[in-house]
Amino acid sequence: MITARAAASFEPVGRSVAAARAFVRDTLQGWGFADVVDDAVVLTSELVTNAVVHAGTRAEVLCLRAEDGVRVEVADRYPERELPLQPPGARPYADPDRESGRGLMLCAALATRWGVEYTPTHKQVWFRLDLPDRPVGTRSAGPVVPDGMLPLADTRVRVAVLQIDADDRISAWNEDAEHIFGHPAAKALGRPVGELAAWPQTPGTGTGIAEALRLSRWEGSYGIRAADGRIIPVYASHLRVRDAHGEPSVVCLLVHDDERALLQTPVRVPSADAGPFTEPRATDPFEAFIGSPAPDDLDGLLQRTVERARDMLDGDAAFLLLATDDETELEVRATTGLPSTRQRFARVPVEAGASRYGSARMPAVHDDLTALPGAVPLLQSTGMRSVVTVPLKVEGRLTGSLGVAAENPGRYSNEAALRLQFAADRIALAVESARLGELERLRRGSLSFLVEASDLLAGTLDRDQTLALMAQMTVPTLATWCAVYTIADQASEPHLSYVLHEDEERIDGLKALLRRVSAPERFTEPPGARPWKEGASAVGGESVVLPLMARNRVIGLLTLGNPSGEQFRQEILELAEDLSRRAALALDNARLYSERMAISRSLQRSLLPPGSPAIPGVEVEVIYRAAGEGNEVGGDFYDVFPIRDGAYGFAIGDVCGTGPEAAAVTGLARHALRLLAREGLGGPAVLERLNAAILDEGARSRFLTLLYGELHPQTDGSALMKVVCAGHPLPLRLRPDGQVVPAAEPQPLLGVMEDLDLHEETLTLEPGDVLLCVTDGVTERREGSRMLGDDGLAEVLTTCTGLTAGAVAARVLRAVERFAAEPASDDMAILAFRVPEQRTGD
Repeated sequence: MITARAAASFEPVGRSVAAARAFVRDTLQGWGFADVVDDAVVLTSELVTNAVVHAGTRAEVLCLRAEDGVRVEVADRYPERELPLQPPGARPYADPDRESGRGLMLCAALATRWGVEYTPTHKQVWFRLDLPDRPVGTRSAGPVVPDGMLPLADTRVRVAVLQIDADDRISAWNEDAEHIFGHPAAKALGRPVGELAAWPQTPGTGTGIAEALRLSRWEGSYGIRAADGRIIPVYASHLRVRDAHGEPSVVCLLVHDDERALLQTPVRVPSADAGPFTEPRATDPFEAFIGSPAPDDLDGLLQRTVERARDMLDGDAAFLLLATDDETELEVRATTGLPSTRQRFARVPVEAGASRYGSARMPAVHDDLTALPGAVPLLQSTGMRSVVTVPLKVEGRLTGSLGVAAENPGRYSNEAALRLQFAADRIALAVESARLGELERLRRGSLSFLVEASDLLAGTLDRDQTLALMAQMTVPTLATWCAVYTIADQASEPHLSYVLHEDEERIDGLKALLRRVSAPERFTEPPGARPWKEGASAVGGESVVLPLMARNRVIGLLTLGNPSGEQFRQEILELAEDLSRRAALALDNARLYSERMAISRSLQRSLLPPGSPAIPGVEVEVIYRAAGEGNEVGGDFYDVFPIRDGAYGFAIGDVCGTGPEAAAVTGLARHALRLLAREGLGGPAVLERLNAAILDEGARSRFLTLLYGELHPQTDGSALMKVVCAGHPLPLRLRPDGQVVPAAEPQPLLGVMEDLDLHEETLTLEPGDVLLCVTDGVTERREGSRMLGDDGLAEVLTTCTGLTAGAVAARVLRAVERFAAEPASDDMAILAFRVPEQRTGD
């Protein structure tokens, strides 16, 4: 009777064979059929290889579960009807190395039953593997051992039960989980499991938590972030299930790592009772120690190694350290049975120093560590009394150290050291190969990270945005939290400028905490990470400081922090140094740009009029927009100023070009106009003298279009205006009936000819009239081949009857901005005058 089924399809590519093996292995392990997994994987591998490699078709794999065994079917789209029949008298399966038919021969040798079925479109090969007879309810058993050798557990054994939904969010959280980790169910439910899981490996290498949650079954160690911020080591068993509606989820059982015996699957020992067709095969010493399949990532391999070493010598703890390239230090990479304070990536010297690791290069047995304190620095204050350590060597070079420890003294002998050394010799090459592969992946990842960081930092000159980018690139890739201190000058103290934590809810608390402690000490030596003891004691965990150096000056400090139990590895600190150099230069560039812009704005503001005077009986509105980022003044300018009692001058002009050079001519024109007008000169005389002053600038001179006039409010409510339009867009007059007409005639522009013949024109604004003056940035607003032009401006102005001067200017600006999607590329000035209509009945 079939109780469960699982199916998968694989494309005709080489990698599909490995994928099919993994599918069958995960499926059968998930069903609890560990006894037949290896044979099923071997058979599936051969049959899928025949389909996707030799036949070149898609392979369909179907696993059927029964109470007493499993049936696996492999179908392909190549219905060849040939069996590998043996000639009469030949020895069965005489040539096991030939390619054709080898999968069927293996079926005959390993399977309980097998067969081939054909249809016109496909061929299907199936095999059945029966489970070995076992007493009911017994899956595996261990020997009887004395009570003193039984695994340790708390008086009240707690097993946290979590369920993870298809979106990797926690959907169930039992009472034991609340007790172990401190998170109440209301806080845990709905959270992504990645926020709580401290996955035990370098990001980007090996199997991540997301991948592990997709496997049918997974078992191993990692950490859970408790409510108080601690990392609690756990041993977990994951089982992927589906509900009645077909929705998948993962059930996770978790216990304290030192209670792993409650969940850990015993190592499967191959049965001595081989089948009649099973040929004896040599056992790989590496697989015999590590187990099959071996983890495909370095962290998994190291963790499996310490677990196997501890179990092999029946120890209470085990650890593995890897040597640096120069063999002067050892770095903690994997532990089991030790408290979380034994930080991963912590380093100890091999040869010299107060905390040197003196027993690294040769096998060593210590009967009682209390008699030789510091012999194995990693075990200080752990309660371990006896320890055996052996080196890992490749071609005579020290690559690491493997150790097993026990709480009782005198536990290990030289024979134990020899057994452990034999195992270390079997795995040393595989560990070194995996380590080199990890380093290569880290180097490639580091280069990619730095290229992306450089692009992001180069994309802004804003100081605050640079600080934010610096922190966001650091957290969580390099650290759990970071803080950036800036230094204004050599005499000032570091100032806390930006704080970021991977948990957003902790940012405010971290910021308040850092403000209560002294800032890190500034230092001017070449860059390098320095421990920050005060920060570590205040925040907890490990904290380091890197100087932000730019142009031979320290302009800030980058502090990085990790929680307790996690220490920075050297590769991460080197990457952080590279990032700090790039970030420091970007931050200093932002500072220089900000200073330059502040000076520029200050100078530009000095060129703007101090304000428009209040003119009796006349509304005045000015709108000014300078083109270019950071410019407050460009080539366009305006001014409204009193000349004498009852007379006001006004001007609106456009200097050729934009930017600081045009702004310099703007300042000359505006100040000269005020000075000359107050000398009592009329409009033509004022402009002629200004023209001469511009020509006196020589090569620096620029031509100038200018509308200049005088305004005289009248007692009857009207306003008399005298204007001179020197090459400037003509002012437009709006009458109360909506009629728009030009209010002046064009005359020569300034800064080109020495002798000008200018004349003054007079007009009277009646109540309700509007006079609109603009620069060509308004009329020459473009969208592709379209231009607003004088006619377009006049059309906008016709819709402004009855509006105040301010509303008229605002409507014109809005029409100009909406005319094109792109930002304006030219300066714009709008000057509007309106004589209010007389109110009756007052």
